[in-house]
Amino acid sequence: MSSYRPRYYTPREVSVHNRPRDLWVSFLGRVYDLSPLAAANQGDILMKPILEAAGKDISHWFNPKTKDYYTPQGRFVHIPPPLPRSDWANDFGRPWWKDPLYEVGILSAKTRHIRIINTLTSQEQTLEVCAEESMWEILRRYLPYNAHAASYTWKYEGVNLDMDKNLHQNHIPDEDEEFYQLSMDADAYTPAILLYFNDDLTEF
Repeated sequence: MSSYRPRYYTPREVSVHNRPRDLWVSFLGRVYDLSPLAAANQGDILMKPILEAAGKDISHWFNPKTKDYYTPQGRFVHIPPPLPRSDWANDFGRPWWKDPLYEVGILSAKTRHIRIINTLTSQEQTLEVCAEESMWEILRRYLPYNAHAASYTWKYEGVNLDMDKNLHQNHIPDEDEEFYQLSMDADAYTPAILLYFNDDLTEF
């Protein structure tokens, strides 16, 4: 199995973290958990734009080259006032958008739907996965449906999948754009990965 790397998240996964005590945002391709920031600044009017953006992408708040901020929704936490003020504390250290402690992973640039069919039980699940993820990472997404997923050989069209590679590298085509141009429903042609049971019960 490949070594650890940051986890990929789908926009849908980010969107469910949309409350003050569970507040995620994404920007410039990264995902951030700002729940501690919300707790530390509870009641501060400068949290309002961030609370309103919970679960959303806020890349338009930042210059992608310089990572400098804009304020399209008004001033927010750690943004200095336009004029010097005695009541503004600047002792917070790094501004939150430059603090790696808030970063939890990478926002997927492209998500895909795949069907996973257990040939032993005939159970089938459709998963939304990140195109960048290796098959091991997709296997982890599938574990809630089958704790013994690592005890199966994963195949596509009869060929064993390389679990260290992603869907594209395993020659599982992404035809969404083609279906869109043909006005066809891509979901009706979701690729199917077949799982064949081995003789041990491996648990992650």
